[in-house]
Amino acid sequence: MKKKYDIITVGSGLVDAFVYTDVKEKGKEIRFPVGTKILINDIHFAVGGGGTNTATAFAYLGMKTGFLGKVGHGYNAQIILRELKKHKVDFIGIESHDHTGYSLILETNKKNRTILTYKGASNNLRFSEIKSRLNTGWVHFTSLGGESFRTQKKIMSYCKKNGIRTSFNPSSYQTKLGLRGIGSMIRNSYVVSMNKEEAGMLVKGDLCKKLHALGPEIVVLTCDGDFGEVYDGKFRYKFYPNKVRIAEKTGAGDVFSSSFVAGLIRGKDIETSIKIAMANAESHVSTKGAKTGLLSWKEVMNKIKKGKYRVVREGV
Repeated sequence: MKKKYDIITVGSGLVDAFVYTDVKEKGKEIRFPVGTKILINDIHFAVGGGGTNTATAFAYLGMKTGFLGKVGHGYNAQIILRELKKHKVDFIGIESHDHTGYSLILETNKKNRTILTYKGASNNLRFSEIKSRLNTGWVHFTSLGGESFRTQKKIMSYCKKNGIRTSFNPSSYQTKLGLRGIGSMIRNSYVVSMNKEEAGMLVKGDLCKKLHALGPEIVVLTCDGDFGEVYDGKFRYKFYPNKVRIAEKTGAGDVFSSSFVAGLIRGKDIETSIKIAMANAESHVSTKGAKTGLLSWKEVMNKIKKGKYRVVREGV
C-alpha cells in the first residue's frame, strides 16, 4: 500500500511573540530591572513550536507532510491551523478545550535570545486520541513534555514494530532528563539530532560515538560556530558553517534537522544531506521568524550547487 505521507512530525504547535530589545547581556544572562517599564524596538508574531516548524520545512522541501500534535481552542489555535494549511501541511492532530501554547522570545543586543514557553495543549496529547494509523514512511519527533512525551514513546515503539523510520530532535529540557528519561527514544531512532551542549548532558567523551553506540543509525551534532558532526558508524562528517549575517536564530535547529532528514528521504547521501541542511539553515537565520527564509527543494539544490559548503569525511 502506498504511503500517504512522506513524513509526519510529532511536536508542539505554538504562537510565538518575538520581542526585539537593546537589553545588554551580562555574562550569560539577560537582566531586566524590577519595577520599571522597558521600551522594545519591535515585536513580531508567528506560528512556532518544533512540530509545526519542522512540518513546514519538510513541506517546503517537497515532502507530503502531516503534523500530529494538540492545539487548544480560540483564535491562536485557528492561526496555527490556518498557517499549516497555507504551507500545505495536513493537520492530523487533536483540537481540545485546553489553552493553545505560547512562547515569548526575548532577543538581546547581541542577537541571542531567551525563550519563555508555555506548552499548554501541546503537552496533553494522549495515545488513545490518535486516530491516524500513521500511514507514513517516516516520523520526526521534536520536544514535548507531560502526557505528550509518554505518547511520543508509544508512537516510537509503534514505528519500530511497523518498519517506520524515525528521527528525534530533543531540546535541552528533554536532554536534562538524561538517558533514563530519553534513552529509549534515542535507541529506537534512525536519526538523532541535537546540539553539542545537549549531547554533553547525555554522554561524555566522544559524543558522536557514544550516542551512536546507544542504537541510532545516524547521529547529528550541530554547533554554534566552530564545526558540527555527523556519524554513521563508518565515517565521521565534519561540517563548517559559513559566516552569515544573523537576523534570528530561533528555529535554526528545527530547520537543520528536518532538512537533513529530507535529504535522506529524497535519496541523497549523508554528505549531500548535510549541505542541504546547512544551506536551508543559513537562509533561515538570515531572516526574522521561526519559519521564514525556508527554501524549496529546487532552491536548496541550486544553492548548494552554486555555494561553498565545507564537509570533510573522516574514516573511523
